[in-house]
Amino acid sequence: MSNGPSILAMDLEGVLVPEIWIGVAEKTGIAELRRTTRDEPDYDKLMRGRLAILDREGIRIDTIHQVIGSLDPLPGAADFLAWARERTQVIILSDTFAQFAQPLMRKLGWPTIFCHSLEIEANGRISGYRLRMPDQKRHSTAAFKALNFSVCAVGDSYNDTSMLGEAHQGILFKPSANVVRDFPQFPVVTDHGALRQRVETFLA
Repeated sequence: MSNGPSILAMDLEGVLVPEIWIGVAEKTGIAELRRTTRDEPDYDKLMRGRLAILDREGIRIDTIHQVIGSLDPLPGAADFLAWARERTQVIILSDTFAQFAQPLMRKLGWPTIFCHSLEIEANGRISGYRLRMPDQKRHSTAAFKALNFSVCAVGDSYNDTSMLGEAHQGILFKPSANVVRDFPQFPVVTDHGALRQRVETFLA
């Protein structure tokens, strides 16, 4: 239960919007790009592999922007987010990139997001990425706690689990079976209605 002012810290992909890289995989037919943080705990290894695939296949940022423009929030996500923002502060803590996030934030009503940045060359080649800081989700959550906020955190993947463990309440949203197996300490919800009930209990 919340004690005093609260913050809801949420992952983006897989919780509020579809996985961007899976969308890119479907558009390009490159099955290797379906691999996400649900499958690979090492984020740097995952991103280096993605960038190598983009280079190999000649995929530029404009192709990814086309995919992002076609994505809509997950069913129930926008309504849940509107409900939550009426009741508490909501911060999206994501390992996506600023160059990806803007169209998605527009469709979600411009919530606050902390994320990373891509390095993009003039020809549209994605040459690298810059983390805001390593393990930024956990560090952000710890900072909110240091400011005397009660923090409820929601995520779906390996890269969310340090945030969930740091929060006063951590919740897994539709995680893969391997994430559930490796982190049985976190409650699991499978839709935004059940998530609302969990968050409502925390805020009570």
